[in-house]
Amino acid sequence: MSPEIHESRLRYLFEAVQCGTIRAAADRLDIAPSAVSRQIALLEAELALPLIERHKRGVYLTQAGRLLIEYYREQRAHQQDLLAKLQEVRGLRRGHIRLALGEGFVSDLMGAPLQSFCQRYPDIALTLDLAGTNEVVRQVAEDDADIGLVYHPPAEPKIVSRAQVQQPLHVIVAPGSPLLTRPAPLTFAALEGVPLALMHGAYGTRQLMEMAEFSEKLRLAPTVTTNSISVLKHFVRAGLGATFLPAFAISQEIEAKQLFAIPIDHPLLASAEAHLITRVGRRLSGAANRLLTHLANRMEAFGARS
Repeated sequence: MSPEIHESRLRYLFEAVQCGTIRAAADRLDIAPSAVSRQIALLEAELALPLIERHKRGVYLTQAGRLLIEYYREQRAHQQDLLAKLQEVRGLRRGHIRLALGEGFVSDLMGAPLQSFCQRYPDIALTLDLAGTNEVVRQVAEDDADIGLVYHPPAEPKIVSRAQVQQPLHVIVAPGSPLLTRPAPLTFAALEGVPLALMHGAYGTRQLMEMAEFSEKLRLAPTVTTNSISVLKHFVRAGLGATFLPAFAISQEIEAKQLFAIPIDHPLLASAEAHLITRVGRRLSGAANRLLTHLANRMEAFGARS
């Protein structure tokens, strides 16, 4: 007799893996840790396969566990798609959209693009999660987000770009910076001795810089490393040095002449792109499709005029 999958028990396995430990999953589900362990044990017994390995640092999936979690994610995505289609059959302009994005897109998104969308579709709820490039790609690939806004994403077969526009990486400086007096575009040699603030390696701007450094056979030593573009901006505005960002990430500061974006003479940095991504094969809800089209047409990162 074939084993039966009790899908209600899959949620306990999913939460344990997402949270990292049985106890953390129990806290999220508001039940006792023993109840989580028992449901996972019952699932393992029904399938006659181990699904997790317990270590000091938490739980890890076995091969069978990975297959089950992939199935669970697909089932959740199908259910969400079905509910969205049923809403559309009823003629509702409602829905819930999960958007994952890099911090550099926030200023662009939160201006006219999101304002006009919310005015037009007041009953559509949005969840916005800020994350690094690798995490945005992961969330979209695993259906934790419907749409992703990402800069210089790595190759991922589960991801498709629905809009992509060249957005070169620039040197960002404050008024009065000596770099403003040098001919543009700047070379890497012009940056020698300039204190720099850079993002962590999980972010597209830093990954792009590391590729350029490798091609130039040099290594930039940042004064500050952070996971916050806000910190980068404050670093530069305080006159502490320079950073690297695409111009759309500081469009408001450029307009106010608080910061300046100087082109860099390097083919890798000049060819960088902003991407609007979804999962391959994912059929978006009507609400998500409306938002996707709206952002592609209204955001400066994807070619709209500010």
